Amino acid sequence: MTKDLTRLLRPKSIAVIGGGAWCQQVILQSERMGYAGQIWPVHPKATEIAGHRAYACLEDLPAPPDAVFIGINRHATIEAVRTLSATGVGGAVCFASGFSEAVAEDDAGGDLQAQLVAAAGDMPILGPNCYGFINALDGALLWPDQHGAKPVDSGVAILTQSSNISINLTMQKRALPIAYMVTCGNMAQTSQAQIASALLDYPRVTAVGLHIEGFKDVREWEALAQKAHSKGIPLVALKVGASEQAQAATVSHTASLAGSDAGAQALLERLGIPRLSALPDFLETLKLLHCCGPLPGSNIASISCSGGEASLIADMAVGTGLSFPRLSDGQKAHLREALGPMVALNNPLDYHTYIWRDEAAMAQAWAGMTGDDIDLTFSILDYPTTDASDWAYASRAAKKVRAETGARFAVAATLPELLPEDVAQELMDGGVVPFMGLREALAATEAAGQITAPSDKPVTLPGTAEASRTLTEGESKRVLAEHGLRIPQNRTVTGADQARAAVQDMVAPYAVKGVGLAHKSEHAAVRLGVLAEDVADVAADVGTPEILIEEMITGTVAELLVGVVRDPAHGFVLTVGAGGVLTEVLRDTASLLVPSSADDIRSALGKLKIAPLLAGYRGQPAADMDAIVAAVEAVQAYVMQNADTLGEVEINPLLCTPDKAVAVDALIRKA
Repeated sequence: MTKDLTRLLRPKSIAVIGGGAWCQQVILQSERMGYAGQIWPVHPKATEIAGHRAYACLEDLPAPPDAVFIGINRHATIEAVRTLSATGVGGAVCFASGFSEAVAEDDAGGDLQAQLVAAAGDMPILGPNCYGFINALDGALLWPDQHGAKPVDSGVAILTQSSNISINLTMQKRALPIAYMVTCGNMAQTSQAQIASALLDYPRVTAVGLHIEGFKDVREWEALAQKAHSKGIPLVALKVGASEQAQAATVSHTASLAGSDAGAQALLERLGIPRLSALPDFLETLKLLHCCGPLPGSNIASISCSGGEASLIADMAVGTGLSFPRLSDGQKAHLREALGPMVALNNPLDYHTYIWRDEAAMAQAWAGMTGDDIDLTFSILDYPTTDASDWAYASRAAKKVRAETGARFAVAATLPELLPEDVAQELMDGGVVPFMGLREALAATEAAGQITAPSDKPVTLPGTAEASRTLTEGESKRVLAEHGLRIPQNRTVTGADQARAAVQDMVAPYAVKGVGLAHKSEHAAVRLGVLAEDVADVAADVGTPEILIEEMITGTVAELLVGVVRDPAHGFVLTVGAGGVLTEVLRDTASLLVPSSADDIRSALGKLKIAPLLAGYRGQPAADMDAIVAAVEAVQAYVMQNADTLGEVEINPLLCTPDKAVAVDALIRKA
């Protein structure tokens, strides 16, 4: 159940339980941030802490506080939480460690965490094992250590489970206004998604950055994404970690290709949340979103006074999904007027130094690189560490472009250290994005263009029963065919006589396969192109008690893998990719979550390296994409009907021809 976090995160009165250095820091840091509310220390012996009157017990406080920092040992923390909950306190930060995070060292940790949650009841708590939060909008914080946050009028919210990373992020010198820094700790009661959802209700929060170690409740994340989209507040993620449970399934090729990280990526894409892989990129993306919001597309323009920088950004953008549109006739006319005849007009543009120090001419030229088809314009500027006085013209020109055109405009330094913080702040105040580092700038721009509306279809959640039974190929094909999957005509037989009889009403040539082997090709148990008169001998040579005989499919354009693996953390991961015996060598796959729409399936197939084969490579016939999508949808239908018991299902290969898609091998593992 989602709890009301308003009083906790926007407190007008705070109490601090404990008298150690950590608790004193909470009080001192609050005063340094200019907190205007009441501060009440609680300590059984002290009369004064950090200049404030101390109260001997919680019952002596003038009123139930909005937020409480509990800085005492874990056992005492539980009793304090029980008392606070009974007296109507708004919420608490549990600083103590030794709960579920310490189970490996102390078996009692898990039980103590359960006691803590029970003691809290309806009162929200952060942690345990967390630093708390900084509210730089109201100057309110429950934070027991140093930090680099400053009061802001508006800004981004950052949530992380790591207190140490949160401290480091507050120390950033990138002119990023941080409105909230929240550490989530063990999330014993209040989850990261719930906290983020509460922060969306504060109008001065412009974007939310989530450093995610794991998804606790997929339904909460779906609700968060929907709420953020409806409010127009973008979310971005830095996802780390991997689920051990998702690596447990190893029978199929799919299981080895679609691990937990594939599930996490698929979930984030489904939620419309772009994923970053490094803290600098994460911060620069939040900066861009604070200034401009999500980008409508991936078209960029770049202008610099050096051909080297023009070439550099062009090369660095390769593989990012960002593109440099050709200049329009109108842009060329505008630029020619500003730059004269000596400059070759391109995007990226090297404008040379003819207009350097001419603020008006620089602004005119830079404005020429904006336009309706440009989602973000870069001016590449590196401010020297010696005398940067001439660069003031450039800063003013950038702000002038932003003010006069309203276009999304950025100044990007090729190296992070070549954009001073004071200059970055000046640019930010003028609505210009100050990017520190060209690689970081491109990563942020790509991410800001990937924010989309979340899927309105809930993820299919898996059951927990152990999937210990593997169906035979024949059984697997039969049940999948019942859901619409096309399979070859086939018979499962025992002995030579049954083999000869089976082919009487089937069309040669045949595939003859051993039954009961997960990877038949590794045991030489697949024989292709077998004629009717040879079936009995080939069946005997394969050597398994049961033999599967089926009609071969001809005219194949491409072989695909279609597989689904149960991922306890994210749902069912649907993987499509290059199939056949080289599946794990090529590792050409794309992953989605079940259920996915036909359009999503087509898009995933289009991302594969073998997509040109499916489309008809060099004059060859194209595969029937409608049939391929229908095959994937048939697999999904089976998964959704058997979600409680299914462990994995795989089709490999799905033979794709110009007029059909046929599953010639199948594996299902379930409870």
